[in-house]
Amino acid sequence: MLSRRLWTLFSILVVAALVLSACAAPVAAPVAPAAGGDAAATEAPAAEAPAAEASGIQIPAIEEGKFNVAFVYVAPIGDGGWTYAHNEGRKFLEANMDGKVHTAYLETVPEGADAERVIRNLARAGFDAIFTTSFGYMDPTATVAEEFPDAKFVHVSGFKKNETNLSNLFGGMESMKYLVGMIAGARAKADGATRVGYVAPFPIPEVIRHLNAATMGMRQTCPECEMDIRWIFSWFDPDKERQAAESLIEGGAGVVVSGSDTTGPVQAAGEKGKWGVGYDSDTACNVDLERCLTVPYWNWGPEYVRLVTSMMDGTFKGEDIYFDVDSGSLGLLGFMEGQTPQPGVPAEVIPQVQELLAKMVAGEFNRFDVFTGPIKDNKGIEIVPAGSALTQSDLEGLKDVEGREDCTYCMNWLVEGVVPDAELPQ
Repeated sequence: MLSRRLWTLFSILVVAALVLSACAAPVAAPVAPAAGGDAAATEAPAAEAPAAEASGIQIPAIEEGKFNVAFVYVAPIGDGGWTYAHNEGRKFLEANMDGKVHTAYLETVPEGADAERVIRNLARAGFDAIFTTSFGYMDPTATVAEEFPDAKFVHVSGFKKNETNLSNLFGGMESMKYLVGMIAGARAKADGATRVGYVAPFPIPEVIRHLNAATMGMRQTCPECEMDIRWIFSWFDPDKERQAAESLIEGGAGVVVSGSDTTGPVQAAGEKGKWGVGYDSDTACNVDLERCLTVPYWNWGPEYVRLVTSMMDGTFKGEDIYFDVDSGSLGLLGFMEGQTPQPGVPAEVIPQVQELLAKMVAGEFNRFDVFTGPIKDNKGIEIVPAGSALTQSDLEGLKDVEGREDCTYCMNWLVEGVVPDAELPQ
């Protein structure tokens, strides 16, 4: 975690970035993804009966006699990734609560002051619970939670909570990214290539640990492979994502792994005769089923049902919630029960991935096992000694956060296997 002075500086950068993009995020601070399917792109927001407005954003109405839950999204639900997956979770929640829960959502809500007004107006409108799904919503959510102690709040990503009505929620996607790396490395090796590419949104701990995990997995199946990176400084920007993928391919990457929200990198890779790996949603391969290798995806529905059930029965409390593969809320397309690997996945890596995934599902291998030393950075310097493992604070890069231990091996380094000349942008 950054010092207060650096945090203030980065907050200023966030405000500046919001002028240029509705999907900006602070640099070098713990951040959650911001970000589909064709059906999602045409679905209308649940805001037919406005109760209020915030900066031109219409606030939906509650339904009397039901437990009302609102979701605040940073991107459109048709983004093909992060927001689409959250909206599928919302629909799962409503469908699995015996008609007792009403949900609504607001999409493309800018982070910052607009978000705070939206969250406050949702609480004023009478929503019993509000889920906010981008890192830039963290402080606004915490502020409004204090103002409305009878409502319940869950911020997806981030690290803030209180003891009563605010929790934070995220999951160990780094475990699935490790498996992705194994698949990408095997594909590169089968093609006689030595370079894999990664489209990275922001140089913050969440993105860095996903990139590092993918690189470590890649080196398990292709020790000679290197991971190249393109930073796009956006969660949701279809043009930048495609351009980054094309640049990686021009640089020699035979496989492009996406860490951002749209399916653009997968499509761009397929158009160039290369291979792509999507992110966030189990539909991300649909743009090119032949050239997409897999997708690590989120299954938010069970988490939402569990949390809303606890709110309704009075057992909800503010806490840090970080689930891993054994929760059932993370998936890897082609490798979950009843699924078949994509045609481009090399046959020799399939049993390796299946074996390790089975251990993850059983709780026998998790994110801390992924990041157990010895680990060197991409300059050859030992970061984590043999026998030591990263803690949750290390993974999230946390320092000076009340109620959380300080990180020791803070996630601000690139792992061995990333191209040696790569640096974290400042």
